[in-house]
Amino acid sequence: MGLDTGSSSRTELAGALHRLRSTLARARAELELADADGAAPPVDKLMADLREALDLLGAVESAAFAIVQVLVLDDDPRLAELMARGLRRVGYEAESSGQMRQLRPREVVVFDLGLLASLDSGQRAALKAARPIVVTGAADPRSRAIADGIGAFDYLLKPIEIEELATAISRRIAEESD
Repeated sequence: MGLDTGSSSRTELAGALHRLRSTLARARAELELADADGAAPPVDKLMADLREALDLLGAVESAAFAIVQVLVLDDDPRLAELMARGLRRVGYEAESSGQMRQLRPREVVVFDLGLLASLDSGQRAALKAARPIVVTGAADPRSRAIADGIGAFDYLLKPIEIEELATAISRRIAEESD
């Protein structure tokens, strides 16, 4: 079965594989040094390397198999997880969180406006660059203006049906492909 990857996807895949190999080599070197010195391995460094390797593996999978990664950010962790589970059921690689983290390349962000006040300027800039799909219970013009201010791709009112959210994600992905 062949992979349908364009040249930019191949370049991205090669870069992610190179970074993954480097990260794993660094972890191996740390273990070998600790073993040669008879010392305990540096657990914190190894855990950081493993986290990085898993993130890079996700990037490799995304580039190779066109897996769509979605980050659901909501001030209600239970609701965020319910949305992420629903998205996983319809085929997305979805993760939920109650706080912003570093975004992965081409990751689609579903963002509840209730979290906006908790973001620093760097996180707001990253969110704006990601063109999030905003979900909120507020239908007032001020909330809509705030969503526009953070570069929202779409604005959905809670409660949201998973099919409606999946359609918005599909439109977001199609826009990125153009």
